[in-house]
Amino acid sequence: MAKAAVCLRSVLMKVDISSIRINDRKRKLNDDKVAELAESILLLGLLEPILVTQNGDEYTLLAGLHRLEAAKLLGWKTIEAALYQGDDLECELVEIDENLMNNDLTVLEQGEHIQRRNEILEAMGKRREVGRYPSNDEIVSPLKTTEDIAKEVGLSKRSAQQRTQIARDIVPAVKELIRDTPIADSTTQLLELARMKEDQQLEIAKLVIDGDTTVEDAKKQIKQAERDKQIQEQIKEIEQNDFTPPTQKYDVVVIDPPWPYGTEYDPNGRRAASPYPEMSLDEIKAIELPASDDCVLWFWTTHKFMRYSFDILDTWGFRDVAIVTWMKDRMGLGTYLRSQSEFCIMAIKGRPTINLTNQTTIINGKLKEHSRKPDEFYEMVNSLCVGYKLDYFSREKRSGWDQYGNDTNRF
Repeated sequence: MAKAAVCLRSVLMKVDISSIRINDRKRKLNDDKVAELAESILLLGLLEPILVTQNGDEYTLLAGLHRLEAAKLLGWKTIEAALYQGDDLECELVEIDENLMNNDLTVLEQGEHIQRRNEILEAMGKRREVGRYPSNDEIVSPLKTTEDIAKEVGLSKRSAQQRTQIARDIVPAVKELIRDTPIADSTTQLLELARMKEDQQLEIAKLVIDGDTTVEDAKKQIKQAERDKQIQEQIKEIEQNDFTPPTQKYDVVVIDPPWPYGTEYDPNGRRAASPYPEMSLDEIKAIELPASDDCVLWFWTTHKFMRYSFDILDTWGFRDVAIVTWMKDRMGLGTYLRSQSEFCIMAIKGRPTINLTNQTTIINGKLKEHSRKPDEFYEMVNSLCVGYKLDYFSREKRSGWDQYGNDTNRF
């Protein structure tokens, strides 16, 4: 164990244990440690005296609570003590340094000790640069810088700063809630708490205590609850407005443009041709989508036009984030390979609301009429996206969706 900080002119003396007063301690008593110390003292004797101050016939303990309790456990009536002469702040510093040097504090407790140490040194006017000390050489420990103490207990300067931030920024009520939990010794989780607003800290701490979870998981729970509330509010608003946004700007847009394959449809010949008027790439690029500032776009394309799709998305002001593959239940036509898949690029602009749970990039659905998309796709979009929805070039009415196109009731 590191040696306790004492005054150089301290006098060793035998003190009646019953005359030693114990004030509120900065560190809680550890019964297991008391028992271990008692065994050690019984075998080797008391290797280090406790530290006390004197007030009349009474003594006040500064350092050595576990040694004192071990002596009581052994039935001792007196104990060897060093008498420290200093003011209240100096005495508090001695206790702080003793606890820090023992190196069995939690991260939270270390932070509280270091923070208080800084406050005391500032009050004493002894926050000095490294290497500068007052001329009075009678007091040893209180004149060390906090960085010196951090090094002695095995902490880097950064670790000491982080612990100070934890002690400073976590509100007292939250500290007491988490003090006896594993979080109190987790730097990562404590820093997470310290960076939150006060009301968030308390909410997170209660979830952690009640649910036996981590700070990160508790944050996710709260975020999910807030998102669920937002989603329900949006759904209610949309239902009241009969699915049509007041601004005619949509939060979710599905578009399946008539790509220019360059063939005419003939039911007795080339059945792979489009049974509707096609648009050139420039015409598709010139479409002005009625998209809100925070919008999710679902852009249907095929392998033939995949390379052009990204340029069109750039023109429309969207950023691609995923590609959904529709796995059809049977193969279609093809030149080099028989086609059994189709693609839909998910793109966004702004910060749309996304309710991600178990949706993936694969959709399994039956191949139906030409250009008709599977119901499974719309079910996925409905579960993932919230807001006013538009089906551009729609050919089928759907509940909760507006339509745009010249063939809206084909299916």
